[in-house]
Amino acid sequence: MKDETESTSTGDGQKDVSRPADPRVEQYRGLAEALASGSHIVPPTHLSGHARRLHVRSTLREDHANRIEQDDHGTKEKFDQLADDFFKFFRGTALLFYRDMVGEDAGMPTVMALGDVHPENFGIMPDQAGNPIFGVNDFDEAIYAPFTWDMKRGAVGFWIAAKEVAGMKRNKRRRVVKAFAKGYLKAMKDYAENATEKNDSWRMDNSPKVIRRLFEEAWEERKEWLWDDYLKPNGRGFRADDELQPISHDIDKFQKAINDLAKKNGIDVPDRAGELEVKDVCVRHGQGTASLGLPRYYVLIEGPSKDATDDIIIEFKAARRSALEGLTPPTEFHAGDKADRIAHGQAVQLAHGDIFYGAVEIDGDSFMSRERAPFRDDIDLDELSDKTWRAYARACGANLAQAHALSDDLGQVDYDVEPSIIEAASPRHLFMSDLVSWAEETADRLRADHKAFREDHKLGAFENVEIVYR
Repeated sequence: MKDETESTSTGDGQKDVSRPADPRVEQYRGLAEALASGSHIVPPTHLSGHARRLHVRSTLREDHANRIEQDDHGTKEKFDQLADDFFKFFRGTALLFYRDMVGEDAGMPTVMALGDVHPENFGIMPDQAGNPIFGVNDFDEAIYAPFTWDMKRGAVGFWIAAKEVAGMKRNKRRRVVKAFAKGYLKAMKDYAENATEKNDSWRMDNSPKVIRRLFEEAWEERKEWLWDDYLKPNGRGFRADDELQPISHDIDKFQKAINDLAKKNGIDVPDRAGELEVKDVCVRHGQGTASLGLPRYYVLIEGPSKDATDDIIIEFKAARRSALEGLTPPTEFHAGDKADRIAHGQAVQLAHGDIFYGAVEIDGDSFMSRERAPFRDDIDLDELSDKTWRAYARACGANLAQAHALSDDLGQVDYDVEPSIIEAASPRHLFMSDLVSWAEETADRLRADHKAFREDHKLGAFENVEIVYR
């Protein structure tokens, strides 16, 4: 699959009167370098009125170019969801968000950044042994960047979610964002002093109370999970419904993908995975927010009992360029491309993580992989009280600190990250005040962007890609 920001050609050697608009990744890369060096260039945040509306429109068209051209139903569904929900608009428009940050914070310490921090990108998932742990759980945008890029994305995410989900007034939202920052800085200080980041795992027995409750709510027996949500009545493969579309004729193709993954990751196949034999394959429709409309497959692996009670499911999802690519200040650290970059991000940020998290090619396209699990879940934000919102924000901040602290242990960063971040975030109260102010201002701008997007969406602005005429 071509990257969505790549242009296409007719392939017949003839010039056409029109073509898809050229991607602006390289132009934005130049802008990032110029801004980071101190050059005076007007960034997108300075646009207003109709010029800003056109910027929002063109950025979203560019980001979804392939999906729009393919007339994928998931793309229309995504745009409908973005129009209906401001928090989903924030989650599903990372490229717009980061183009506003182009070149920012060039002097801040670099980490392996998650790239898409918000309250619903933390959750319960399987560790290397298939047991439940809590941590950052979406590495699609992972890239080396200043630590503040994750902090800012997370602050805006908590700010918007606390308003949209919990209806909080500004003062309460400020306290939630400060709790996120406090959790991060306290944990980072602890890692600077004790260097325990490689050995720590957030489990049922050692997590904060708000996270322990999530462990309890997420648990489900594998047999019930498989038979209630995925399998045919005879248990021999995936059932067909509006979410699952079996493609059993492609078993051999995905057996090769599983074999390639095992070889690339050096997987010592655990007993629970049997012989890594592919039992069935399906297309998964309607999954995700930012990735809605991208190809996604579930692969059913025969469990050791061979009675469809202990099968495992491996997910393959199409990988794209990170939304942060070409926007971050220049760095010598490189995580790789597409699925390899995503797999690198997971390997760095999630100590003791899922052994099936990796990168493979299917029909020449780049796919990331991970294990689905009965207990894979994130928090129900609408169940949080004001107090537990702050507790959850602190927990997420602390967990993000661990992910960042691993950048010089398992990643490419070649200096001591933890004391560098503590120093860069001093004085602490000023850092937190700046973070809250930045989040407020950014969220207000995004709300205006959402209004413009909704008007454009009604007028059919996202039914076609940008065209440049000769």
